[in-house]
Amino acid sequence: MVKKITRREFVQTTAVAAAAVTITPVAGCANASPYDSRGLPTVRLGKTGVKVPRMGIGLGSRWMTIKEDDKALEILEYALSQGLYYWDTASTYGNDQISSEERIGKILKNHRSGVFLASKTGDRGAEEAKKSIEKSLKRLGTDRIDLMHVHSINSVEDAEQLGEKGKVLEVLYQYRSQGIIKHIGFTGHATAEGMKRAAELYDFEVMMMALNHQSSEGTEKFEELPAPFAMKKGMGVVAMKVIRPRETVNGLAATDLVKYALTLKEFHMINIGIDSMDVLNSNLEILRNFKALEPQKMDELRLALEPFYQGKNLAWMQPSYRDGWNRGIHLA
Repeated sequence: MVKKITRREFVQTTAVAAAAVTITPVAGCANASPYDSRGLPTVRLGKTGVKVPRMGIGLGSRWMTIKEDDKALEILEYALSQGLYYWDTASTYGNDQISSEERIGKILKNHRSGVFLASKTGDRGAEEAKKSIEKSLKRLGTDRIDLMHVHSINSVEDAEQLGEKGKVLEVLYQYRSQGIIKHIGFTGHATAEGMKRAAELYDFEVMMMALNHQSSEGTEKFEELPAPFAMKKGMGVVAMKVIRPRETVNGLAATDLVKYALTLKEFHMINIGIDSMDVLNSNLEILRNFKALEPQKMDELRLALEPFYQGKNLAWMQPSYRDGWNRGIHLA
């Protein structure tokens, strides 16, 4: 019989692991990474082996609310200059003027070696996914993507068909073997069961999941939730929708939510969308001076977040949800 682990046991074991992998880069060290965190805390992203900042820059709907390309790119280049080199986009992110990938492509050529670039394809068929990835490469103006996600696992059945002949993983494995894609992951918004099944079945290296699926307050056992399961398997685990609880729970401070997510042991890093220089600087300040929240404060926030964790009416839990869309979208 498989021994069940408790949340406390998991936290104790992962705390040791986290202490081992979180570092501050040292200038002049041998075999230096091409990435420069500018002194921000970093972590090894699971079995990718890549050291990334504990915060990534989400370049979806929030960033795409900035209508002026120059302003949006100024924010992005400033983020990079401050050590935030994990950039997260997708083939479907954009607004009614331009896709996120096209916008990024305007400056990426000037910074390519110093950016860890993540994108996503929502296609499930191999041929459709191949066209999507080729289009992403063209828009971005690059010959490689560091991390390609299968976008938005929405059910156990969805997860189970990913590896069938003629499906998306066929082309992702091919592109990984050719060096066009370095690492493969998946994202999930709507179903903890589907995400866990995807982690179970395939050799994904990274999982990015909506924060509400971290809770074990429902019917599932803690060790059966996707984040601890993926971490035990050696995957990199990324939290998203970190600020979004404020949409359903009154009185929550954005700074507290960022600190809460960074304190959780179930995630290596968090991914947050940026829509202004003020938001970026606030997040940088948190990260530079970050200290894990005390257990009492974490308990207070968990209690306040119960409606969020138990909510079934969250926008990204709905079948009609389109991640990263800002009104109309330009898909040239």
